[in-house]
Amino acid sequence: MIGICATGFVGGYRLNLTPSEPLGLWQIVRLDRPVASGDLVFVCPPVTSQFEEARRRGYLHFGLCRDWTAPLIKTVVALPGQRIDTGSQVMIDGRPLDSSHLRTADGEGRAIEPFAGGIVPSGHLFLHSPYASSYDSRYFGPVPDKGLLGLARPVLTFDP
Repeated sequence: MIGICATGFVGGYRLNLTPSEPLGLWQIVRLDRPVASGDLVFVCPPVTSQFEEARRRGYLHFGLCRDWTAPLIKTVVALPGQRIDTGSQVMIDGRPLDSSHLRTADGEGRAIEPFAGGIVPSGHLFLHSPYASSYDSRYFGPVPDKGLLGLARPVLTFDP
C-alpha cells in the first residue's frame, strides 16, 4: 500500500477531499506555457498568518506543501494587471464573476473578511471556485504564482 501511495505521489496524483472541486483523484500536469485565465490549477498557498488562521479554522487540509498544507485546486480568473473590485460579488475589470457572491461569515458563523480589491500584482494569480463556501481569492486575495504546481486534471472524481 505504501508503494502504491508513493508511486501515485511521484506521478503527480493527489486526492481531493474538499468540495471546492469534485472529490476524488486528480493529477498535477506540468504546465509548458504561461498560465492563462480559465486554467484549473494546483497551487500551494503562501506561508502567511492568514493561511495559518485558515488552517486552524479547517479551511485547509494537511498536505505536502511547504507548511504541510494540501495544495489548492482553483481556477485562475485574473492575471497580473487586472482590476478586482469586491462588493456583493467579485468584479474583474468591471465584469461580474459568476458564482462569486461574498460571505461575511463562514459555515460556523465566524466572521470572514473579503479581499478589499485592487490590481493583481506582477507574479500573482487571482483564484476562484464556483462552490459558494470555497475559500479562494475572494477572501485571501491574489497569491504568488511561485506556488503554482501545474494544471489540475481530474482522473476519477465525483460531485459531492
